[in-house]
Amino acid sequence: MNAHGAATAMRPASPTPQTFAAALLDAALPVPPGLSAWNGSDPEPRFAVYRNNVVHSLVTVLADTFPVVRQLVGDDFFGAMARLHVVDHPPASPLMHRYGVGLPAWIAAFEPATALPYLSDIARLEWARLCAFHAADAEPVGLQALMGLMQAPERLAGTVLSLHPALSIVRSPHPIVSLWRAHQQDDAARDRQLSALCMDAAESALVFRDPSDDAVVLELPDADAPLTAAIAAGAALAAAQQAHPQADLVRVLTLLLRHGLVTGVHAPSSAPETSA
Repeated sequence: MNAHGAATAMRPASPTPQTFAAALLDAALPVPPGLSAWNGSDPEPRFAVYRNNVVHSLVTVLADTFPVVRQLVGDDFFGAMARLHVVDHPPASPLMHRYGVGLPAWIAAFEPATALPYLSDIARLEWARLCAFHAADAEPVGLQALMGLMQAPERLAGTVLSLHPALSIVRSPHPIVSLWRAHQQDDAARDRQLSALCMDAAESALVFRDPSDDAVVLELPDADAPLTAAIAAGAALAAAQQAHPQADLVRVLTLLLRHGLVTGVHAPSSAPETSA
């Protein structure tokens, strides 16, 4: 074996991407074998600094995405929780606005957070706001798009609406809209609003992006939430109303049209035939 071959044989193998990524996010793991510093010094302190910077950056991303969750539990608790989540769920995309999609469900199973049963739903609401910011654009239709159908109830019944990509519905057995709104106020106003809340009062949120590119959170009457979700999922209007008789279809349609959330109206060419 020549000198080059001997040196190659003695050089430790480089770490795999999987080994490197795992060690980067978990301080309990050793420095991956095969790392070396340019000046021959111990790579462990350098790797520790790099690891801390990466984890800190990911925790900061989560803190920016879930500010109300952070306020509810405090900075220290959130930081510790977020670090554990980073280890369990490293980024799957280089696009950091997508990081955090799994945090709401992860919080629901995180035992130290069980004292705040609404925390995961607040996280779902905050994630819905982020998704609204980054959703695709779509042109709304006006009331005139439905006016002709209102003169033909049999066609209106079979109509399917396309809703804006930025729209989502978050339902919870807790007052998530009121909790979120309270945390948009100054400390004194927030504390007054929180003291008046019943934490067992169910609330539903309609989340969307308005023309000024702001993410809007509106409280949706709890009875109307499943009807709105059915329409968003592509159910015909009559079928959606029949499945959710307690909901107010006119109120839902008025709300969707007022905020420019209807982007398409797909009506049958004729009334569906009925069997005798």
